[in-house]
Amino acid sequence: MENYIGFRKVRDSYGWLGNMSAHPIEYKGKIWRTCECLFQCLRFEDEDIIEMLRNERSPMGVKMKSKKYKDRMVVEVMSGRDVDNMRLVVGLKYEQYEWIKEELRKLRGKVIYEDVSNRRGGKRKLFWGGKLEGGQFIGENVLGKIWMELINK
Repeated sequence: MENYIGFRKVRDSYGWLGNMSAHPIEYKGKIWRTCECLFQCLRFEDEDIIEMLRNERSPMGVKMKSKKYKDRMVVEVMSGRDVDNMRLVVGLKYEQYEWIKEELRKLRGKVIYEDVSNRRGGKRKLFWGGKLEGGQFIGENVLGKIWMELINK
């Protein structure tokens, strides 16, 4: 499985690929503590919710708090617009960190994926990530595919 590069936690070798990693990004003149923060905020139009989430210190806190307002989301989870938002967020991270571009180039030819093999949940985890099971890759791996698109940019 040497052609597969999986990441689970921010402290892992490739943890910088995850949305929870502590790499602030700039978007529309504001600083977002993590990709996860901006990604969650892009699902809303309500400025009060967006600012409350943007000021949350923990990326997991942002994710959990955003679920409390899911009835006010304007972007459907796992929709085409949601994927476009993820592509935007990951692209910003890629563009704003030169070292990430360099590290990503080293992964050319590898399958990059968010390893969700230890997570509970159903369809959502296998939409954004994937897992290796019995020598087979399972999952849509949308986040990994976005990173792999950037390798050839």
